[in-house]
Amino acid sequence: MNTYFSHEALLAEGWARDVLMEVGDDGNFASVKSGKPQGNAQLLGGPAIPGMASAHTHAFQRAMAGLAERMGSPEDSFWTWREVMYSFVKRLGPEESLAIAEQLYVEMLKNGYTAVAEFHYLHHTPDGKPYARRSEMAQAMVRAAQSAGIAITLLPSLYAYANFGEAPLEAGQKRFASTPDLILAMIRELLAAFPASQDFRLGVAPHSMRATSPAMLRDLIKGLDTMDPTAPIHMHVAEQVKEVNDCLSWGDQRPVQWLLDNMQVNERWCLVHCTHVSMTEAEHLAHSGAVTGLCPTTEGNLGDGIFPFLRYREKGGRYAIGTDSNVSRSPVEELRWLEYVQRLSLRRRNISATPSHPSVGTNLWCGAATGGAQALGRRMGAIAKGLRADLVVLDDNCVDLADRHAESLMDAFVFNGSTNAVKHVMVGGKWVVRDRRHHNEEAVETRFRQVQKQLLTAKPL
Repeated sequence: MNTYFSHEALLAEGWARDVLMEVGDDGNFASVKSGKPQGNAQLLGGPAIPGMASAHTHAFQRAMAGLAERMGSPEDSFWTWREVMYSFVKRLGPEESLAIAEQLYVEMLKNGYTAVAEFHYLHHTPDGKPYARRSEMAQAMVRAAQSAGIAITLLPSLYAYANFGEAPLEAGQKRFASTPDLILAMIRELLAAFPASQDFRLGVAPHSMRATSPAMLRDLIKGLDTMDPTAPIHMHVAEQVKEVNDCLSWGDQRPVQWLLDNMQVNERWCLVHCTHVSMTEAEHLAHSGAVTGLCPTTEGNLGDGIFPFLRYREKGGRYAIGTDSNVSRSPVEELRWLEYVQRLSLRRRNISATPSHPSVGTNLWCGAATGGAQALGRRMGAIAKGLRADLVVLDDNCVDLADRHAESLMDAFVFNGSTNAVKHVMVGGKWVVRDRRHHNEEAVETRFRQVQKQLLTAKPL
């Protein structure tokens, strides 16, 4: 049992003073009590907040961030960006993917993420042939997470079709090709390869409605339920106008409404993006208990659109944030963008505040942390007894946080300046970042630089 003390901590019930936290050998909080003397407890050295989960990440895209920022067409969009991505993934094998993921996960930890949902669809060799070990690429993600020290919920992705109506895969999608049987076999292989751990969890990710079929979707979930009826289910939904229109042509319903009407969408589900949903869909989604996975920096980078966040929150909707394409690795930037795009859209300020909870920064962090925990199927997201001991300790000597306390401190953390104010990070009771440094960051960065140089000089995009 280790005991820690913080003069200020953001607990499940709000900010508290003089907080004692006992962490058991299982990596969980054994007790959390406020208004206590420090005694022999270890001083955390700054205000403590709960760790954040990234509910949606494609690790390999960390190495291509910035490569699609040149005009290819006057009508550049998500669809032209996707062609750049297809070209890039032809260069990646397991070792390259591992080095990229490890670099990303270290960066995420240093910014306050303590868990990641890896939405994984690079299943085969660059020419589309299966690896001898079906889960070869997926195993690289797990090894990267374990090496970095971040908790991972791995979501092998079902990707069978190029569009609605079971359109055949395009040439650039052959690496992603999969069936429900293949995904379930990968999960069994992964469970055999990696011992059960509180820092490793499995779920599934039917890529999108256009990439699967109703029969495949039902078969995948039925098979998953035989192994773990609580396992998370993630899916890209309604990210693009074209996707919505294609769905209407195919099934005479918009994507979110089709899912809600035809599948048992509940607390296990995380619907990612939902940037093109009607107000009615947003309300129905809020009532389902599912989480909406929002990735504001990626959605802005790709020109996706804006989710109706205010209406969704008013109806009790649960949300999480994700790094997605990894143009940003900071939860602060995701939350800031989430709030700012709403302000621009509605021409109002402090969208995420309410009269009873007026702090925008505190509300955003707590909402995304608890929603992220649900999306990843993890007992985390708050500093509370029985939950995973995931802590982010802020540097109150940072000039941007000077003389700020409680909610004022949190508002400054999210909205004041661009300096990373994260000082220490704990994952499951283990320190992975101390005094802003990850224990293995130099070696990880060296490998990443080598791989990135190889990828960028092999062949022009």
